[in-house]
Amino acid sequence: MPELNAIGIAVSDLQRSIRFYRLLGLDLPEDPPVGHVEATMANGTRLMFDTEEVIRTFLPDWTRADGNQVSLAFECASPGEVDEVYARVVAAGFEGEKEPWDAFWGQRYALLGDPDGVRVNLYAALA
Repeated sequence: MPELNAIGIAVSDLQRSIRFYRLLGLDLPEDPPVGHVEATMANGTRLMFDTEEVIRTFLPDWTRADGNQVSLAFECASPGEVDEVYARVVAAGFEGEKEPWDAFWGQRYALLGDPDGVRVNLYAALA
């Protein structure tokens, strides 16, 4: 049975996406040599970023469509870390979609938007 081991995101500006995700703690190179970069998470899952130009090398008719089909969730070690990461990313000039709040399901939660409109969830258990 196949297992999910990678998530890919098509990006319009690779350098800006690298800057955003580095603020979230991903180990990404400053200046990748091609239009592709990836980070391997502690559980082995890879988060991959490809420029629109790279996507068009194998899907020539591909075009960007705005939508909310993809979101990523980053677990933080504490509610305070949710607040800190959110503040750091927003202070760096990126979109803060929803400020941190204590969600009814028992987590400190916040929503960010990456440079291409991908929703990024930050969360940590309240207790």
